[in-house]
Amino acid sequence: MFGLCNFCKSYGLWNDGDADRSELILEVHPPVALDTTRMGDEVVVIKNGGRLCGSGGCIATASIVQDKAYFEVKVQRDGQWGVGLSLGTVNVNNIPFGVDNQSWILREDGKVYHNNQVVAAVGEVPHESDVIGVTYDHVEMSFHLNGKPLNTSVRGPKGTVFPSAFVDKDAILDFYFANFQFAPPAGFSRIMYEQTIL
Repeated sequence: MFGLCNFCKSYGLWNDGDADRSELILEVHPPVALDTTRMGDEVVVIKNGGRLCGSGGCIATASIVQDKAYFEVKVQRDGQWGVGLSLGTVNVNNIPFGVDNQSWILREDGKVYHNNQVVAAVGEVPHESDVIGVTYDHVEMSFHLNGKPLNTSVRGPKGTVFPSAFVDKDAILDFYFANFQFAPPAGFSRIMYEQTIL
């Protein structure tokens, strides 16, 4: 406890006047997963918020707040799908994502869409059983395929953005917000909730 108090004091979270308080309350969050309260009407989320199937879109339970974030998506079954970032206000029933100004999405054709325009294309198109890594550093979003960079970056995602995806036509996507299939690029890590100390 003494070490935690010194840590809190060094960051201005605990003052000497707080010495009479006997507790420090930390907010605990569940693991990041697909958010079943923000998914399309025809979407099914299973495997503890890790698998997306059906027809429609979904966003994650946590926005990206840290400097460099990474998550992975495995294409379990081909079909129509898209993976990327969206604002929390994206219409999860309006698919494919990328037709509005609230989402930046890599689709099954290997192109990245935003505002109904192609803003980038990856050199190698992902297919069934491929793992897509997504990095975001608040300046650009980049993609990796089976652990190798696709050398495609998208500038533009700004504001409070969430990992997001859509599926249709029998596509199934598996999300990995931790326990990755491939190591994240140097400096990038799993998505973390913003920490609140009361």
